[in-house]
Amino acid sequence: MASEITYAEVKFHNTSPAAVIKVPPETKKQQHHPQKCPLWLPWLISLLLLLLCIALVAVLGEYVWACCPKGWKRFEGSCYYLSGDMMSWADSEQNCTGMGSHLVVINSEAEQDFLSKEVKKPPRRDNHYIGLSAQMGQWHWVDQTPFNVTAAFWREGEPSNPDYEKCVVIHRTSRALNNWNDIQCSDHNRICEAAAIIV
Repeated sequence: MASEITYAEVKFHNTSPAAVIKVPPETKKQQHHPQKCPLWLPWLISLLLLLLCIALVAVLGEYVWACCPKGWKRFEGSCYYLSGDMMSWADSEQNCTGMGSHLVVINSEAEQDFLSKEVKKPPRRDNHYIGLSAQMGQWHWVDQTPFNVTAAFWREGEPSNPDYEKCVVIHRTSRALNNWNDIQCSDHNRICEAAAIIV
């Protein structure tokens, strides 16, 4: 037996017609025109950045570090190595050169005072070569700095014989600031000097 399908049309009363959504009429997209900045603005920004950089340099400039290799002493812009072993003057200069330095060249009373105090500290017991030597009776620094007689720190009675005693040491036991002594170029300690590494 076949089943029957019945169709019916149903209408509801009191219903509103399908909801209609009203869309506003299409508006033109607004075009964004970038606002032009005043001509002086980039200059003002540049000036402010420059002032900021100057201020940073002024503040951080006080915090510049000068470094020396381990075992070296720092004074002002230089590093000093005071040896514990003895060599001739020529071997001492060669040893300093091998470490990227040279025998010390003393340029000021403050530097002389610093080094005089360092050679007196224990366990130091001997005189120390500096980078001054006689060539044909004239005193010369190893770095070719002109020798200034008025800025020399000779012990009383020295130099005594630059024709025979051609090398110079800081005399350890001298109490005065003037403690340079000309000697034969045999074995002594040495002071090497190199520029400090700026960080």
